[in-house]
Parts: sequence; structure tokens; C-alpha cells
Amino acid sequence: MCYECGPATRRSFARFLAAGAGLTLLAACTPAAPPAEPASSAAPSPSPSPAATTTPDVATVGQSPEAQSPTPSPSTTLARQFSLDDPASQWVIVNKHRPLAPADYAPADLVRPAVAISASGEAALLNSTTAAAAEAMFAAAARDGVAMVLASGYRSYSTQVTTYNGYVAARGQADADTASARPGHSEHQTGWAFDIGDGGGACSFEPCFADQPAATWAKANAYRYGFVVRYPWMLHPITGYYYEPWHLRFVGVEAATDMAKRGIGTLEEYFGLEAAPAYP
Repeated sequence: MCYECGPATRRSFARFLAAGAGLTLLAACTPAAPPAEPASSAAPSPSPSPAATTTPDVATVGQSPEAQSPTPSPSTTLARQFSLDDPASQWVIVNKHRPLAPADYAPADLVRPAVAISASGEAALLNSTTAAAAEAMFAAAARDGVAMVLASGYRSYSTQVTTYNGYVAARGQADADTASARPGHSEHQTGWAFDIGDGGGACSFEPCFADQPAATWAKANAYRYGFVVRYPWMLHPITGYYYEPWHLRFVGVEAATDMAKRGIGTLEEYFGLEAAPAYP
């Protein structure tokens, strides 16, 4: 993803070719200081959005909209339920249709996890639950001979304001919205999400990272530790962002495992929420 994490300058996405077709990359992360350049293509066109099937506060999971889900699943309710709206909830859903409330939310329990970290400052932090799960996952990857580092964690509202406004100034708002989350719309602000790298910088925040050992291991195993790849391949009409194999989101072992077993790719589908391809 472009750099949605921390003050260091990161590579932003431009264009890449997949399956013989050009795709303009969107990213939930935001680079630090974008240079002025011609605007890229607009955000993906919205796909039909089914009515939400959850209450604002408590989620009954597994009712993925048939119009969006490649593998419709029967309704299932997990033993434990969490809010989809409370930023302190491990099931909070943040996307282009669902801003954080309050917009300037900051986790009360930010900690620096005991893992290899290439980020600095606030970007090296996660909320305490995510940090503990990340420590277990990184240790398991290491046992399998896979190097994994925390490349970007928490991002404060004020940092997002600065980086997003830099994009708007350089490219205009329409183009900025294809590359940077608006303030209050970033998962990184919750402390429940982070980006991984391989420690060597190979393909960092670029599409080719999908083929690196850290990404392939996470795709196959992250659910065991409560994480999902938040922006899967070819599901950008639902999530609003193109494939980001480095962006992991903690939702708990129960939900992550349920999603993996039933082949549900996005949190929007899993919780029966409307697609969010662009800002309203």
C-alpha cells in the first residue's frame, strides 16, 4: 500500500498490469509527501449494494450478500458478538462509507509489540490485543523460516490529516481519494490493523509483495492468529481498495477462521454490510 503508516516516505502506487488489463491502484494507506503528477483514474464504480442485515451495535455474522459474495454462505452466529461501530471493538468496520466515531478516535492501550519493526514513532504501535496476536503470529512465521516485520501500525487522526491534505494539494481531491484514506476513515487509526514487510524491503507496498514469503505465509496462516487480509485480490468493488497483501486486520480467531473455512473474502460480506467502493 502506499504509506499509511508513519512519517517516513513510502512508495505510492501508480499502475500495474494484471491479467492483461491495466488497474489503477488504490490504497488504504497513504504516502508521506506525494509529488504533483497527473491524476490517475477515478475510484472503482460502485457495485449494487444490498441492504445491511446487521444492527448498528451487535453483529450477526455470516449473512454475506449473495449479489456480492462469490461463495454465498448460510447464516451463522458466533458465540461472542462485538460492535461494528465502536472503534474499540475488534469487529469495527471502517471503510469509505463507515467513518470512525469519533473521527479523532485514539486507542487507550497502544503498545509496541515485541516483534521485528521497521516503522518508527506512532507507526510502531498497535492496540494491546492486536500486539499480542501479532507477537504469536510473527513467532510462528519465524519457526517456519519466514522473516516478517511490522512495517506500519497505528496512524493518528492528525497524521492522517497531514498526509491526506498533502495529496489533495498535489493532485486534487478526486485523485487523492484513490490513493489515501480520508481522515477518520483509516483502519490504521484503530490500532486493529497493520502492514507487514519482509525485513529486506523486497517489493514493499507494491503488488509484487504478494509473491514474497511473508505475504504468502500470512495469506495461508494469518487466520490462525485472528487476522484477515483486509483488501483481497479482485474484491475492490466491495472494499474500495485494490489488493493489499501486506495489510492485515485483527478480528479474532473465531471470525477469521470462520471466514477462511467458508471462503468469505471481505468483512463487508461477512457482516452483511453494503459495498463501499467510493465515498458517498
